[in-house]
Amino acid sequence: MEKYFAPCLLLYVIAGCFADDLTYLNGFYSKTPQRLSKYSWFGNVRLHHFRVPEDAVLLRWLLTVSRGSGLNCDNQNITVHFRAGAPPVINPIETAFPNSTSVSLAHNLTLTIPSGHSSNVTLFNVTHPKPGDWFLAAHLPKDEGKIEQQGLPSCSYLFQAQMFLRRAADLPILQHNIPLYQTLTTTPALFKVFVPEFTSRLDVFILNCSGKLGNDCGLLITVGSSTLRQGSEVKQNCSGLESCSTSVLIPPWNSWLLVTVETSQTNSTIPFSISANVTVGCKPLSVSSDFNTSAFIRTIIAPQSNSSGGLSNTSVSTRDQPGVRANSSEPVCMRSPSVLRDEQDVLSLRFIISSSNLTVTSDLPTVLTLEHSPGDSGGMFIVQLHLNTSSLVGGFARVKACLTPSAPVLHVNLSQTCATGLMQGYSLSVSSNESQALLRIPFPDAAVWYLSLQTVCNDSVDCRNASAKVSASVSVSACIDDCGPYGECRLLRTHSYFYGACVCKAGWQGWGCTDGATAQSYSRQMAAALLLTLSNFFFIPPIVVAVYRGYHVEAAIYFFTMFFSTFYHACDQPGVTVMCIMDYDTLQFCDFLGSVVSVWVTIVCMARLQDPVKYLLFMAGTLVISMAMQLDRRGLWNLLGPVLLALVIMVTSWIYRGVKRHQCYPPLWRRWVLFLLPGIVSALIGVCVYVFAQTDSNYYYTHSIWHVMVATSVVFLLPPREKHIPPWGWTNKICSYRRCKNEKVELYTVT
Repeated sequence: MEKYFAPCLLLYVIAGCFADDLTYLNGFYSKTPQRLSKYSWFGNVRLHHFRVPEDAVLLRWLLTVSRGSGLNCDNQNITVHFRAGAPPVINPIETAFPNSTSVSLAHNLTLTIPSGHSSNVTLFNVTHPKPGDWFLAAHLPKDEGKIEQQGLPSCSYLFQAQMFLRRAADLPILQHNIPLYQTLTTTPALFKVFVPEFTSRLDVFILNCSGKLGNDCGLLITVGSSTLRQGSEVKQNCSGLESCSTSVLIPPWNSWLLVTVETSQTNSTIPFSISANVTVGCKPLSVSSDFNTSAFIRTIIAPQSNSSGGLSNTSVSTRDQPGVRANSSEPVCMRSPSVLRDEQDVLSLRFIISSSNLTVTSDLPTVLTLEHSPGDSGGMFIVQLHLNTSSLVGGFARVKACLTPSAPVLHVNLSQTCATGLMQGYSLSVSSNESQALLRIPFPDAAVWYLSLQTVCNDSVDCRNASAKVSASVSVSACIDDCGPYGECRLLRTHSYFYGACVCKAGWQGWGCTDGATAQSYSRQMAAALLLTLSNFFFIPPIVVAVYRGYHVEAAIYFFTMFFSTFYHACDQPGVTVMCIMDYDTLQFCDFLGSVVSVWVTIVCMARLQDPVKYLLFMAGTLVISMAMQLDRRGLWNLLGPVLLALVIMVTSWIYRGVKRHQCYPPLWRRWVLFLLPGIVSALIGVCVYVFAQTDSNYYYTHSIWHVMVATSVVFLLPPREKHIPPWGWTNKICSYRRCKNEKVELYTVT
């Protein structure tokens, strides 16, 4: 019962926030707790995806961060980012974004778990949230590069997000130009109004208001919903006015807008009437009912299929398509060429325009409709413009373009910021001096986007005949330029939602791996590659010693480890100094397997067991280690388990020999001082460097030290050869008369 007490209490508190005549419904949504990671790239964040329904009036997140049992941990900060419509764009480590990339960082909240506390529970409220997709991204502070071994005690943190919402089931609808009479009390009055397509203006009017102070009702009108961004709501203070209104220029098309009316007067009842008016100022040309399929295929689909080799899953807008007729009685206020939506793969989308060269004039805007589905918001929105400088006509100065979600800018040459009523847009321009323009938007909103183009003229000339031809390329990809030469594009998933991010290498950082502030030079990369590969040649002395003392199986295993460790590290380099002789996963498996098996056979060999028992342990241990490596290659017990078991076998064998001989084993002090102790010290130094000292910045020499120390310890720890085995394990005469005679005698004696 305690598990559900907090959610039930929270729903009760939310229910008490509203006491008017509307019918309110509650909702509760929860996500599975996820372990947090330190931030180095976007793949380290834990992304939570929620869906906020229509008519939601209050949204409350219950954010719970719990600390796992383990070490005595210090104060820890956890950052949570919020965004509506798409995953949040974040920059915790303050890297530089690629050129021509426009970003707006998401709203964030910092949670703190003090030292000695096990959890932090925080409530975060959003009043009148925007319906649709909401995303939360949580992470720990910047990753300092310390390489932590799995299985060792560490401070771990779990993050869980739970969403409680309150929605109105019967919000009053404002009909166009039809007054609605309401009475306002201490709680805000809520309404909604539908904005049809091609709307250029929305007006909301308050009439016949009367309060305790006469005509001063102290009303405040808010149009729009909260997205935690500036400009998502339009507010009008009507204090001192009996009648007032608020306007939204170019509101979002094909959407419901929330209208909130509240008063600053307490303990009062205020009657008023409210109405809304929608102005449709511009529509594209209508198309006829007969769709000319052959003309459409000939002018749009066929050229693209010839260039790309085939057709993908496509859809097309039906405005101004080739082969259809426009209704000439309608006023012409925009050009709207047909746009083909070509879905090529997950987060791989391009928009094909009916005309390769768009004629952009100064009198009418050219508007491209770019329909984005919710699954496209996890990628990179890319817009490229190219001006044909030989097509300039009239007093041309430049072509300005505005890219906006939900509604287009219809007067591009008069707009300063490319903003619509409730949305911020993005601006591009091309001119005779700069004929190309590029705009990249990470994680674009899931909405219908509009690209509006119009010619801007010189002030001293007549603009009526100014025009130019522009080619536009619009696409969505998972990453920026496929993350370039120093990065790899990863397709990530949270439940059924996919998004892309770049993981960088060789010290490069940023969303496109273009920030080289901490990049490694070529000489640094070459030094790292040489150290990590050539340090494996220190296994040559153990191989020689093993062969000399007759341990041929052990020598073969050491050679296997040296070979695959060398080429694994040659393939594992983060920069351009990379050489892979086979699949990376195969090289990694063989390197990890050879390292652990080398330790296993060395310690078992020190036990001085009989050959059948020794080789049985060699084979059984190798098979078990192979299985463990396939399950988890970086697990601490993959190395610690075989080492402990081998030590138990070795110590048991030594104790048995010592008891049987009534003396310490090994019996010679020189063996302990000159071989065993140096070997143990070398192994301990290597293990300490491997477990406690490795970071991303010093990995290339600390891991090389690990190679040297392990190989050196094998030279000291390998036991001396058996007395009956000659050097190198071979007799001087393969089958001399004496050997054959002795074998015959032995066989005769046995029988």
